[in-house]
Amino acid sequence: MRKRIAILGSTGSIGTQALEVIRKFSDEFSAEVLAAWSNSSLLISQAIEFMPDAVVIGDETKYPEVSIALSAYPIKVFTGEASISQITEMGTIDLVLNAMVGYPGLKPTLTAIDAGVDIALANKETLVVAGDLVMKKAHEKGIRIIPVDSEHSAILQCLVGESLQSVEKVWLTASGGPFRGKTRQQMKNVSREAALMHPKWKMGNKITIDSASLMNKGLEVIEAKWLFSLHPDQIEVIIHPQSIVHSMIQFSDGSMKAQMGLPDMKLPILFALGYPVRIPTDFPRLTFPECSLLTFEPPDLEIFRNLAFAYNALYLGGNMPCILNAANEIAVNAFLNDRISFLGMSDVIEKCMEHVSYIPSPVYEDYVQTDFETRQKALEYID
Repeated sequence: MRKRIAILGSTGSIGTQALEVIRKFSDEFSAEVLAAWSNSSLLISQAIEFMPDAVVIGDETKYPEVSIALSAYPIKVFTGEASISQITEMGTIDLVLNAMVGYPGLKPTLTAIDAGVDIALANKETLVVAGDLVMKKAHEKGIRIIPVDSEHSAILQCLVGESLQSVEKVWLTASGGPFRGKTRQQMKNVSREAALMHPKWKMGNKITIDSASLMNKGLEVIEAKWLFSLHPDQIEVIIHPQSIVHSMIQFSDGSMKAQMGLPDMKLPILFALGYPVRIPTDFPRLTFPECSLLTFEPPDLEIFRNLAFAYNALYLGGNMPCILNAANEIAVNAFLNDRISFLGMSDVIEKCMEHVSYIPSPVYEDYVQTDFETRQKALEYID
């Protein structure tokens, strides 16, 4: 039988590429549920093409439009933020692809775990905010959390046949973004448009800005800690502008494994959807001339302060990564709306990490309160 997929965030970058994969491999997968926040027109067209059992539009003001447009089809239509979580409890779902953006992805992940459904995780904030809680619950329920990010997918692929105890170090590669090699002076007045011009990957606005500031790599460091039970000292970031090596593992005997491929998110998406089976494709192949020059360099933590903040948050633990994430989400939104400078985002994050209440051993309600408190503080620092 085909694996039935629920895609949370079906109208975003990962969601739309996942549907490309499902379209191409329709004998292997079906879209059982599609959920989006506000892009009603795209959700409607996706639903008509893929004929899922149900769709969810998070923005309740868009519900009449979606409901009327799909009234002639055998598709259930739900609305509201709570419905996005509740839909993961449908008994007909084999895998939840959580491709939502930001903190709102946490609750659906926890609900899916409680429902006993494996998760293909593209929403890195889930583990950044509450990695301890999420992974503990997943282990208790016997649920697999399969990474979708190309870097974490690479690590998972390199670990096949290996023992976690033999891992000495993990290297997460980063392209360096559009401002690699720039000085702080050169970055002082960078525009929104310049920050959105990623040299290698086509992504949504939020993750593209995170990549430009290296915050995305910082979030991936935290995510890697929880996915692979690593100590912070075992995780290193290396700038690799060609984006051919997606990540590497160094083992205790000194040998290294690297996963390589063209920079195409459909590859890690397909790997996650099909896991543990590797599905043959006719996707473009990497050729040796394309990787004849591979370069690596350390990140500049003085210029890209967000990466340093992420490491600090990981070492402190508790609710500090939650503070980091919430402050960053507010700061990025402000930058995208021309309310703050590019470098100013780091100032807001630093202030929030210094002044929001630190909780060493948080429970779920503490994460909710921390997220709320941090967002309020961040807005104050921006205004």
